Parts: sequence; structure tokens; C-alpha cells
Amino acid sequence: MLQMPNRRTKAIAFALLLVVSPGAAHEARAQAEKAPYPAMHSLDRYLMPDDNSEIALARSAAPASISAAAEVMVLGRNGYTTAVKGNDGFLCLVERSWGAATDTPEFWNPKVRAPICFNAAAAKTFVPIFLMKTKLVLAGKSKAEILEATASALDKKELPALAPGAMCYMMSKQQYLNDVGRSWHPHLMFLVPGDVAGSWGANLPESPVIAANDPEEGATIFMVWVAKWSDGTPSPMIEH
Repeated sequence: MLQMPNRRTKAIAFALLLVVSPGAAHEARAQAEKAPYPAMHSLDRYLMPDDNSEIALARSAAPASISAAAEVMVLGRNGYTTAVKGNDGFLCLVERSWGAATDTPEFWNPKVRAPICFNAAAAKTFVPIFLMKTKLVLAGKSKAEILEATASALDKKELPALAPGAMCYMMSKQQYLNDVGRSWHPHLMFLVPGDVAGSWGANLPESPVIAANDPEEGATIFMVWVAKWSDGTPSPMIEH
């Protein structure tokens, strides 16, 4: 299991995009068996009432100076489609629960709404993994089938290699990451190929950088809390 050296990093375990290390697979499966979301619910429960609501939520991931000119994708019955074309290179969307690792107990939680704005590098090379997972989910594939298909696509280089400088904003006050964390903390995420948490001094006492290895997507996700939500209001106090 990922090491959580202080109180702040213990909260990582509840964040949507955090993953479980390979050595914790048995424990993760045991947790999943007790999870309240053992299978996918009806698609209607994952959809939002209308595109305008989803567009507004997606844009809330980043300050308006970034998200107002971003491309926005929304989830429909056939997957994500572009609802608004952008011109600043950013892409905003609302991830659903299957954005997490397949071992995550809340992988099928229909309440999850995780607004994210990706920069151009992440939009071109990291988002395709999530879009592929979405197609597999909508096709009725199991978690095992999703994991196998994603791993195969990465191995065969059918998905693009993660580009340098890939990052994204998760600063929405309306985020619902899971039933425990819900609205967690506004933060930035930096996406780096491989398992390289140590290179950033992440997860060390008093370090402002949190990291989680994401073996299913071949990347380390670095997270840095910020002081305000995207609307400019103060975020919860950071604990050290």
C-alpha cells in the first residue's frame, strides 16, 4: 500500500484518482467485496440532467481565466463528446468514478463527479486513456476486461505516450470525489511517466507534494494543494 507519512497524505486514500500499489492488491480486493458499489448502476445515474449543467461543472475545475476559453466535453449515452470548442489548449470535463483504478471500491459509484481541466499536453496524451475506459464501461465490460484492454493498448502503443509537461487543475468546490472525501481540497496535478515519486520529494514529512503511482496508466500523479477554490474562495486549512 502507498505509504502515508503524515496526516495530510492519509487523505490521499480517499481521492478519486488515487491508485493502489500492486503489493496491496489482495487488501484492495477484500475492500471491494465489502464496497457498496459492486457493479455498474444504470447509465442514467451517471448522467447529468443537461449539457449546460455539466459544462458549468466542468469549467469550475479551474479559474475562469483558464476554463472560459477551454474545450469542454460532456458525457452522453455513447461516450464523451465535445460540447464547446476551445481556443486556449485546455480541455475540461467531469470525470466519473471509472477514472479511478479498477481496484478502487468506489469504481462504480454513480455519485462521483470530478471536474478536471487538462492542459494541452495532458489532453492529448492522458485523457485518451479515460475516454477509452469510458467506451469500455458503456459497452458493459467488467473491471477485469477494462484493465486488460487498457494495459494491452498501452503495451501496443495504441494509446499515446504521456507528454512532458502534462498537468491539470482540480479546483472545483463542487467536486464529489467519493462518499468519504466528497469535496476534498483544490489542487493541481502533474502527470509524469513511470513510478518516480521520489524524484519530487513527494510524500515526505512537511513536503507540499503528494504523489501516487498509477500503474494502470503508467504514470505518477503528483498533487499540490492550493489555497483557494477556482471561484477565489479560501479552501480548507492545510494540515501538516
